[in-house]
Amino acid sequence: MGSLCAEERREAVIYRDKHGTMAQMSEPFTVLFVCIGNVCRSPLAERLLRARLDEQLEDLDGSVRVESAGVRAMAGHPMNEMAAAELERLGLSNDDFRARQLTGQIAGRADLILVATKDLRSRVLEDAPAALRRTFTITEFAALVEGAEADSPQALVAGAAQRRSSAKVEDYDVVDPIGKSAEVHRQAADTIDTSVTTIAEALASAVRASSGDVRTP
Repeated sequence: MGSLCAEERREAVIYRDKHGTMAQMSEPFTVLFVCIGNVCRSPLAERLLRARLDEQLEDLDGSVRVESAGVRAMAGHPMNEMAAAELERLGLSNDDFRARQLTGQIAGRADLILVATKDLRSRVLEDAPAALRRTFTITEFAALVEGAEADSPQALVAGAAQRRSSAKVEDYDVVDPIGKSAEVHRQAADTIDTSVTTIAEALASAVRASSGDVRTP
């Protein structure tokens, strides 16, 4: 048999993970947030999820990598000032952040892709069609994993994909606040914060399960 392509290697790793070997993997589970310019919604979500996971996985540092990118990124730019202000309101900093352009390679190596809107999901899949079952909107994935149990992050994503048609989501999209009022920026930030908090809890639980560290309330 010839060598596996990148996507086939990913699927092979996921298959082995489902049979209990995730704890032996050297590569972290990678979450990628995507919006348009990568200066507002996706970096805010990136910083929030990273902080929430750091709080819950202190002893498993490095088990999850969180990134972001934009389909029409303002590459090299810092966060939008109003988005950065919302991030600061939520207790975090945008220090050292710089926007970057989404590529098929970046999407292809992500284990979970969370986009701001359904339209963006379609655009991501144009470049990375094999990522269909691991690409969701932020609010969609939060609804699908709330209260869910899984023995690994990969299993959590696979379960969400299986339940996708049953998702009960009031709004799949996070409003694009660029060029809009402070109130719209606050709305977008609060929507992301609520969803990311749910996602962080589900991911942290799955990571602990995969490492054998199962905690009860």
